[in-house]
Amino acid sequence: MDPPEVLSLLARSFADTDSDRPLPVRLCETCVDTFQAQGGALTVSAGPGDRIAVSTRGAFERLEPLQEVLGEGPVPRALAVDRLVVMRVEAMVDEYPVFSHLAGAIGDGVTLYAVPMRVGPHVIGVLSLYVTDTPSGWDLDDLQFAADVVGADLLSNFELLDWSANAPFHQATGMVAMQLRIRPDDASALIRARAFARSARLLSVAQDVLQRRGLVSDDD
Repeated sequence: MDPPEVLSLLARSFADTDSDRPLPVRLCETCVDTFQAQGGALTVSAGPGDRIAVSTRGAFERLEPLQEVLGEGPVPRALAVDRLVVMRVEAMVDEYPVFSHLAGAIGDGVTLYAVPMRVGPHVIGVLSLYVTDTPSGWDLDDLQFAADVVGADLLSNFELLDWSANAPFHQATGMVAMQLRIRPDDASALIRARAFARSARLLSVAQDVLQRRGLVSDDD
């Protein structure tokens, strides 16, 4: 496909989404539909450790939270190096061994495309698509163009993104850092480790910390 064709397909698909749903969700569904994927996610990053993500419903929606907890995987990699990352889920990947091992139990036979969303010289997030069938009719350049279009749309509507959900994690990180007298980065790593050990979401563990249930301690 060429860029005008991709843009036309995105526009038609977006028009068919539910206008009452949040913009990131509609854009995510648009990309999944346009590229005939079996699932997808949009991750927007305002800086290190400050991300929001939305996923389409289904088996693959657990893959984005898993990368967030572990701090490894195609999405963090695409953000860090500003390039499209392709991963066959059932294959062991040396760069992120824990994620690739656990992801195989969730999405065996899936190819994960993590595409940086570029706006000018900046990467504002990542478009993820989960594909079980061999792609036909589109290539990686089409994915990159679509990701950049979506990134530009998100940036122009940045005020519509809800960052308040991240507040408990940042508050819990500060609490643990003060309690244990460690750096915020180390406190964040401890919370992530607790979430991984419990197979829980980061915000769930952060709420426990804030409510003084299961505080992270030196024993962890």
